[in-house]
Amino acid sequence: MVTPALAPDALVRVSAIGPYFALATGHRPDTEGFRPLTDLYADRDALQQCVRAVAGRLGTDQPRVAASTLHLGTASRLWSIALACATLTGRIPDLAPDRLWWRLPASGPLDLWLPDLREVDQEPLPALLHTVAVRNLAPWADAVRHVSGVSPHTLRGNAASALIGAHRVLLARAPAPFLPVVPLVRALLDRPPLAGTGTCRATPPGPLAFRRRSCCLYYRVPGAGTCGDCVLDPKEKSA
Repeated sequence: MVTPALAPDALVRVSAIGPYFALATGHRPDTEGFRPLTDLYADRDALQQCVRAVAGRLGTDQPRVAASTLHLGTASRLWSIALACATLTGRIPDLAPDRLWWRLPASGPLDLWLPDLREVDQEPLPALLHTVAVRNLAPWADAVRHVSGVSPHTLRGNAASALIGAHRVLLARAPAPFLPVVPLVRALLDRPPLAGTGTCRATPPGPLAFRRRSCCLYYRVPGAGTCGDCVLDPKEKSA
């Protein structure tokens, strides 16, 4: 089987799946407000400003809730793009945070822009772990924890929950993938840093059923309830 190239038109297909999968590449005429993702990880003021903006959107005065929500949403963006590229093309873009740019839009998840499209020169599983978990989610969790005090246990659970959400959307909206998504996600959940974040079971031919061992704190938002995979939700049971 010939692996299709990761070309800009492949990113167009990925972006069409939904807002969490959208990734602008190449020259972008509207670059106002974009900054390297390293700034979000390293600039405490920039991150605190983002957390305050998310808190305003949610209508909460609890910074930990807003920070956890921002962390989960950003993890979802990264997993969605990388996992979709892996399953649709067998290739994974290099999402190194010094190459990937971000800005906070008026609504919705972070806008992401990758000016120079490159691939990770590894097989899909180690490439996903490297470009998402190692290069991004590790420094991202450290930054959020230092600014807000959200626990590492919660942040690891957020990363796993984000991956589960991405694979569910892919199964629903991207038929006939180049690589099967469920085995790939199961393998990611079995390896650090996601190992031990929850329990999951296969539900052929559907997505994995997952119950995390932590809570993202979203239930503390006024009018919100628990998420479907939350440890506090008695309806979600996985063996």
